[in-house]
Formats: sequence, structure tokens, C-alpha cells
Amino acid sequence: MTAIGRAVLALHWQVNVISPDGFFGGLLGEPVARSGVVGRAVRFHQAARAAGLPVIFTRFTIPEGEGELVRNTGFMRAVGEAQEAFRPGAPGAQLIPELAGLASAVVDNQKLSGLAGNGLARELRSQGVDTLLITGVATNLTVEQTARHATDLGFTVHVVSDCVTAADETTQAASLANLELTTAGCLAAPDALAQVTA
Repeated sequence: MTAIGRAVLALHWQVNVISPDGFFGGLLGEPVARSGVVGRAVRFHQAARAAGLPVIFTRFTIPEGEGELVRNTGFMRAVGEAQEAFRPGAPGAQLIPELAGLASAVVDNQKLSGLAGNGLARELRSQGVDTLLITGVATNLTVEQTARHATDLGFTVHVVSDCVTAADETTQAASLANLELTTAGCLAAPDALAQVTA
């Protein structure tokens, strides 16, 4: 199998989600640091780029006028109330420095799924992509939502299990178990890369 037809979809690797001083830092900053996921993600994304895969990062941002934000959940109401922190140019909306230089493209939206409200799925199809390798934070939020959405859209989806994390180990394990059933299966980074280079 070659890199043709595959892409990495890297979800919410942004300061507001990953860093202790970001908007979700109180919930996710310490678990992200403890898990070591950033270092593993850096190595995986570097290797994916070296293998010729496009690596598309998504950011949750809120432009002036709120774009396509719909305040229909507690999560969306919370970010809507704090939308200045999510403006595309705000410090918290930027990709974390460790990963910022590894993006083939960066796509913004106001949805939990990285494929909602931005035309990204159509663009991927036009480039011949039919298989997605998903990384990101948090596993039970954007990762699970995007993976299920992508599967329903007809993509073959593999979540890269050691390049995702959640707020606690119990949630992480439950979400990965869900994803094992609702996608083409989770893969550790070495196995995902082995399929690309085989």
C-alpha cells in the first residue's frame, strides 16, 4: 500500500486545547503533558510528511459574526461566550509550536467535527483521498466526532491511538473502544506508518 489515497487529519492541536494556559488548559493541559502525546504526535506527523502524506490540521476558531457556530450544546455555548479567545488571530487559536511547521494545510471551522462546515471532505475527495489517519485532542470529543462523521461520509478511518488523548484514562480507554467498533480500527503510530510505506 502506498501513501496515495491517504491523508493525516490532525485535530485541535492548538494552544487553547493543548497548553495549560489555553481556554481548556484546566481540563486538558495536565493530562496532555502527563500522557506524552505531543512528542509522539510530532514524530508521527514528521514521519507522515516524510512518507509523502498530506497532513491537514484543523483549528476550532470563531470569526467575527460567529461563522457557522451554533450554540446548541453546553460546549458550544461556553466557547461562544469566550469567542475572543478563539478568533483566528488570537494566541490561543494558533497551532502549538511543536507541530505548527508540519502542516500541509490548516482548515478552520466552528464545529466539533473537523469535517463539518468547511468543505474539507469534498477537497480531500477531489485529491483522491479515501483513507484518513486521525490524531488530536480530545479523543472523546473532536476525535470521536470527526472519526464517526468521516466514516459516515464513506472514508476509511483509522485513529492513531498513541497520538490522541483525553482528560483521563478511563475516558480515553472507553473512547478508543468505541472507535475500534465504529471505524476501520485504531492503529498505533508505527503500524499506521507501516501501512503507508509497505
